[in-house]
Amino acid sequence: MNKPLVGAFLAALLLGAGAAPVVAAEPAQQAQESASKAGPAAKAVTFAGTVALSNCSGSVVRSPDSAPTDPALVLSNGHCLESGFPGPGEVVVDQPSSRTFTLLNASGDGAGTLKASKIAYGTMTDTDLSLYETTSTYQQIEDSYGIRALELETAHPTAGTAITVASGYWKRTYSCDIDGFVHQLKEGRWTWKDSVRYTPECQTIGGTSGSPVIDDATGKVVAVNNTGNESGQECTDNNPCEVDENGEVTVREGINYAQQTYNMVPCIGAGSKIDLDREGCGLPKP
Repeated sequence: MNKPLVGAFLAALLLGAGAAPVVAAEPAQQAQESASKAGPAAKAVTFAGTVALSNCSGSVVRSPDSAPTDPALVLSNGHCLESGFPGPGEVVVDQPSSRTFTLLNASGDGAGTLKASKIAYGTMTDTDLSLYETTSTYQQIEDSYGIRALELETAHPTAGTAITVASGYWKRTYSCDIDGFVHQLKEGRWTWKDSVRYTPECQTIGGTSGSPVIDDATGKVVAVNNTGNESGQECTDNNPCEVDENGEVTVREGINYAQQTYNMVPCIGAGSKIDLDREGCGLPKP
């Protein structure tokens, strides 16, 4: 996994975790650059709704059917959980959590602090995501900070789509396109399905784990940033490999990846409850 920042012991295991911070442009400037690269029809991608975790990035997200009075959900990676990396086949549901998140406004400034009530869902099997339920409703966040949650796209994204990876941890954006999709992405003990592969321009770094991947044209979240091949090794930690339908392995050094989120939207029921038995829910069960 290429994107959490942790203590010295674990940092050596993670891509970029020991690297010095990369100097970035001002957040507002970067958002403007993202919009201009995406073309005149694109919506400006800002940091509004993104969050910074202690070791990763994330975002406040909602499904199209979410009600203003529903508890707000925070999306990040499964490998960003405070309890550590879930093992292959492990699914975490409804576990108490008091984790806090720094909510960012459009320019990347901290607008306030959100607090989790529980880990609603987390896994590194087939995908790499976590959903935290917070103690605030979507309406309370909007009333207090003027910030709306990012909406989750309900359809499978398409290759060639202009995207922005918005890291709340670094207050930095990365602009590129969806290069394609990977049948199986293998890294160490974990395997992910139908992963998003970026074009080379998205050179994400340590701390960008869990960043929302935003469709520049719609402003909706299509994936969650999670890994990349650091040194050209094959299928090892920090060096995921691509495996196609015929079992052929491809290694793309320096290329980064994300996990799609459309298949988790049907899992979000009334009151932001995660129901893995809902029709269309594509998340692994415990």
